[in-house]
Order: sequence, then structure tokens, then C-alpha cells
Amino acid sequence: MSAKNKISTFFSRYAVVIIFVIITVAAIPPSGLSIKYIVQEIITRLGRNSFLVLALLLPIYAGMGLNFGMTLGAMAGQVGLIFAVNYGIAGWQGLVFALLVGLPISVLLGWMSGLVLNRAKGREMVTGYILAFFVNGIYQFFVMYMLGSVIPMSNKSIVLSRGYGIRNTLNLESVRQSLDNIVLLRVAGYSIPLITFVVIAALCVFVVWFKKTKLGQDMRAVGQDMAVADAAGIPVEKTRIVAIIISTVLACAGQIIFLQNMGNLATYNAHDQTGFFAVAAILVGGASVTHANIANVFIGVMLLHAMFVVSPLAGQKLFGSAMIGEYFRQFIGYGVIALSLVLYAWRTRKAAANARLSLRSGANGSGEGVATSVGDSSANGGRA
Repeated sequence: MSAKNKISTFFSRYAVVIIFVIITVAAIPPSGLSIKYIVQEIITRLGRNSFLVLALLLPIYAGMGLNFGMTLGAMAGQVGLIFAVNYGIAGWQGLVFALLVGLPISVLLGWMSGLVLNRAKGREMVTGYILAFFVNGIYQFFVMYMLGSVIPMSNKSIVLSRGYGIRNTLNLESVRQSLDNIVLLRVAGYSIPLITFVVIAALCVFVVWFKKTKLGQDMRAVGQDMAVADAAGIPVEKTRIVAIIISTVLACAGQIIFLQNMGNLATYNAHDQTGFFAVAAILVGGASVTHANIANVFIGVMLLHAMFVVSPLAGQKLFGSAMIGEYFRQFIGYGVIALSLVLYAWRTRKAAANARLSLRSGANGSGEGVATSVGDSSANGGRA
């Protein structure tokens, strides 16, 4: 490969990362924020968001693309937190209770999602996105009508005045930062939620270990070529379902970690942007629809949320309105996803064109070789 092609390949593969580094660095001076404040915010947001983004890895390994359906797991985690607050279970015990409630719900939703996505091979991302809208309707019906009417709620302070349905905003003070504050390290003036990062590190170790297991190898094989994997005796559809179930369960746990850090729950829309920002983060880190690793997760979370920290104040200083920065967040998030998908499609077409060119060149070379050998044989025969 020529130097020009290498440079072109590098920039096409890491275009999103380069763009985000440039935007973030350029926005720091006008924001007026100190480096110490930005670093502390990045540490906080790493603990808050990394688990959710890590939940995207297994479906990518299985060739199912970016799991926008992880929103289903987020909804299961929110149901668990609602019941934890209702029963007054505080502290880290409340988080464990919420996870135990959300676990069977997320397994069921993940299994259902896997069945649907197996009927939409090659279109998993858009199918998962629409499926999240469908399940969102069920979730809204459950928390708006069933809780308090069909399912009794003992804590009347979280129920709407009409007697059923959960309030729009739920105060999670009983479990607020209960995981983060178990062990809070102070290092060089920075606060580091040690146990939260231990949990995230444990998930990273699990992902590395899982890739080496038989099931993990099967997922990689399915992700590379479903036809070859099926011919090798790998249960393709079952493997894909397992990948989605694990991703949905991890999203459930990740949403619980996210919300305990925030300290409140927007009952009816907290999950809406979960998949969107998780996907944006992993793409910002240099991942693609077919390739991702743990490094992409942490690079993406740091870059995306560094931009989120500085953009509102930079927008206010440059344009006189902090809302410019807020709109910029949405614009950048959707733009990252669109740019990454366009670059992926472009690289795929380019690779296919190069493969066809190589085959054509090989065929031409073989034809010339055959013609030359035939000519040589005829000449030798004539001389004989």
C-alpha cells in the first residue's frame, strides 16, 4: 500500500476522533473552564457512562452492529429503581434490589429483541431503534397506569395525585451516589469513585475473558460470516440471541449506575437518549459498525463528554447563548452517528471495489500466463 493510501485509510478510519479532538481543544479557551474542572468532570462522567457504552461491545462482535435496542435494558433498570424507592430500600442495597428486579425483565426483553433481530438480518440497527419505540409504549403504559392501580404502591409520595401512575420526576436521594461514595478517593485534588471504577474494570475483564470462551469465539465467527459459521455447526441464531440478551442485561445495570450518580429519574424519558449517546460515544472513540474494542469505549466517553462539558459555556461566550451549546450537543451526537455510518459504507464499497479489481487483475494475469505457455509449447513442438 502506498503512503498516500495509508494516509487516506488512516484519516477515513479515525476521522471522527480527529474531528472531536479538534473541536474539544478549540472550545476549551472560550469556555473559560479550568483544566482541573474539566478533568474532574471527565472522571465523573467516565464512572457514570462507561458501563453503558461497554454494553454495546458483544452485539458488535456478533456482527449485529450498534445495539440501539439497549434502551430496553435501560427501561428495565428504571423499573427496578422505582420499586426500590417504593419499598424504601436505600444505599447500595437499593441498587442491588433494583438490579434483581430489572434482571428478569431485561432477560425477557433481550430474548424478545433477539428473536426480532434474527428476522431482520442485515437491518439490525434500524430494527432495534424502532423496537425501542415499541417497547417504550409498553413501559409508558406500565408506569403511567398499572403502577398504583393494578400493582399497589406503598409509597404514596411517588404516585400521582390521581392515585395511580408515577410522578414525572422521581427523587433517588435514598440511593444517590450510593455506589460512588462507598470508597471515594481523593488524589491530587480529584475525587475518584473507586468502587464504580472497580465494577467497570470487572466488566472489562469479563469482556476480555468472554471473547476467549467457546461462546465468545462463536460470536466472533458469526460476526465474520454467518454462512461459514452455520456450516461449521455453530447455532447462529441462538448465538445472536445470547449476545443481545447479555447486552440488554448490561444496559440494565449500566442505567442503574448512571441514575444513582445523577440522583434523580425522569420517569417517562430518562431512557430516551440512552442508546443514542452510548452509540455516539463508542463511535467517537474510533469504533465502527463491525469493529470495536474496550479502548474505543473509554476514548469515546472522554472525548464526547469533554465536548459536552465545554460546549455550553463556549456557546455562551461566542454567541451570547448557552442554548447554542445545548443544540450543538444534539447536532454533534447525530452528526457523529451519520458520519460514522457514511464512512463505514464508503470503506465497505471501496474494499469491495479493490477486491473486484484484484480478482480481475488475477484473472487477466492467469489468462496471459496460459496463453504464453500454450505459445511456448507450440514453438517447442515446431522445433521438435
